[in-house]
Amino acid sequence: MICVPLTEKTTEEMLAGAARAAKLGADLVEFRLDYLAAPDVAQLVKGKKVAAIFTCRPKREGGLFEGDESRRIGLLQQAMDLGAEYVDVELDSVAKIRRTGRARLIVSVHDFEGTPGDLWGVYRRISACRPDVVKIATTAKDIADNLAIFEVLRRADQPTIAIAMGERGVISRILAAKFGGFLTFAALEPEKTSAAGQVTVEELTGLYHYGEINGATEVFGVIAKPVAHSMSPLIHNAAFADCGMNRVYLPFLVDEVTEFVARFRGLPVKGFSVTIPHKERAMDSAEEVDEQTRRIGALNTLVERGGKLVGRNTDCSAAMGAMERALGGPGRVRGGAVSSLSGKRAAVIGARGTARAVAFGLVEAGARVRIYNRTTTRARTLAAELSSTFPDGPRCEWSALDELSGLSDADVIVNTTPVGMHPRVDESIVLADALRKGMLVFDAVYNPVETKLIREARERGALTVTGLEMFVAQAAEQFELFTGEKPPVEVMRSAVEARLGRAAK
Repeated sequence: MICVPLTEKTTEEMLAGAARAAKLGADLVEFRLDYLAAPDVAQLVKGKKVAAIFTCRPKREGGLFEGDESRRIGLLQQAMDLGAEYVDVELDSVAKIRRTGRARLIVSVHDFEGTPGDLWGVYRRISACRPDVVKIATTAKDIADNLAIFEVLRRADQPTIAIAMGERGVISRILAAKFGGFLTFAALEPEKTSAAGQVTVEELTGLYHYGEINGATEVFGVIAKPVAHSMSPLIHNAAFADCGMNRVYLPFLVDEVTEFVARFRGLPVKGFSVTIPHKERAMDSAEEVDEQTRRIGALNTLVERGGKLVGRNTDCSAAMGAMERALGGPGRVRGGAVSSLSGKRAAVIGARGTARAVAFGLVEAGARVRIYNRTTTRARTLAAELSSTFPDGPRCEWSALDELSGLSDADVIVNTTPVGMHPRVDESIVLADALRKGMLVFDAVYNPVETKLIREARERGALTVTGLEMFVAQAAEQFELFTGEKPPVEVMRSAVEARLGRAAK
């Protein structure tokens, strides 16, 4: 079930919010009485059109109620006496409540500092009170804290709500149904969350298809830091839904990639996309890589194959195909054919995972590549690696980022840094004076689609490739690796375009 907490300031607004939540797909709502200056419990019980939990959270448990404790308990007792479906009482206050009528009692514990090591012990203390529903809400300081939440849900022998709060705990809210959680919480609006990490009810139902998640649902996701901006969940969940697959794709906010992959394979997660800043380090997690990925030295895909975690790089072929099409070619050149990028002078800005893939493809195609990066040691190292990888090709050069003024001599400019990404849309890493007619400019940033760099390049007559082209193409290849089936490319593209179009308004 999905429960929408209501944090409006008046009783009338809460009743209106309850009606809207029900229309959006909520199974029940939570009336947060501590948000009301003058709670009218009787009106809420009588006027609601959807099942509800009545909660009056004190400040010590993360709520807003500061008044007399007996008054707080009195409000909850009134809700129970009047026939509310659920009343939520904290573990340290449950002895003050008399069970009456048909109301079901939720006994809860909240930890805003972290996730206790003995979470099962917390469950047993609550369970000893003989509640109708156990509720545990902790704070995820590390994404691995979610595993403790899932273990409680697996072991629970009575209806249980277990959630990790915070951005690192988002996955616990989405996967509650997979592990048998009694319900999960979702916000009515992004600005109306009652706890950190809540997604909206529209995201939970429309993006993650929560109503279809069950114990057999296969899990995939993107490993990133930061991750909130990623549209990988949007594009892959749209593809899974279009193909009728019982799969869900999640955002994993990961600090250290190798430890994360080792622990979450047992969840199990069937496949990962990998992005900033983990593409190079994730190579250590792959038990098998193809030759191209090994030579690139960075991957963006990990997928379970026959008990092994296989690493692949779909960035390279996606980027090269997009650039070659922009130059009038058929796309990714294979089988010894001469690439339209052969002999071009290419400037690659950045030296991390995406840059490695793009620069590798350019050198392999016969382009003369120069790497520009703020940290010159990374630029020098990448240039040397590429030169040794292709000893018979043009030597790869490098320069410091403050030498970008020399870009006007380049035939191809590729930006792989996040400069220009939302919300910093008024920034460009390349001066407009360096752009000219006939030049090919590729910006790997896809949000917004038309970055300042792309807009100024078009104004000066340059050929352009947006990050959206690469993003869709690399995701489509990942989908095929994840599923073994052909990707619904237009569905994937349309999902991202629709989201970006809404964001631009």
